[in-house]
Amino acid sequence: QVQLMESGGDLVQAGGSLRLSCAASGSIYSINVMAWYRQAPGKQREWVASIISGGSTNYTDSVKGRFTISRDNAKNTVYLQMNSLKPEDTAVYYCNANILRRYGYYANNYWGQGTQVTVSS
Repeated sequence: QVQLMESGGDLVQAGGSLRLSCAASGSIYSINVMAWYRQAPGKQREWVASIISGGSTNYTDSVKGRFTISRDNAKNTVYLQMNSLKPEDTAVYYCNANILRRYGYYANNYWGQGTQVTVSS
């Protein structure tokens, strides 16, 4: 089985920084896309950033220039460096990855349990 586990969420002041981590574990052969999503109370979950195995990245407009997604393929880990945080960034942040298991025929989509990020005014 495969599991994702996020960490790094915290309470910070506006303008501050945090780095989130998400490690995939289990019987993994390869991981193509890894991504971050977030969900604020009463809001729909939204995509934030994604990165493919070769390192190409994409971001939603609201975080461009402030957030940086990266990955360590040897550790099966994805990171989200968040700078210049705003109160509207407050949400539970979820890790997502499309993973091919060892001996698998196709890749499946996996989600972590989420980590809380709270940005105070």
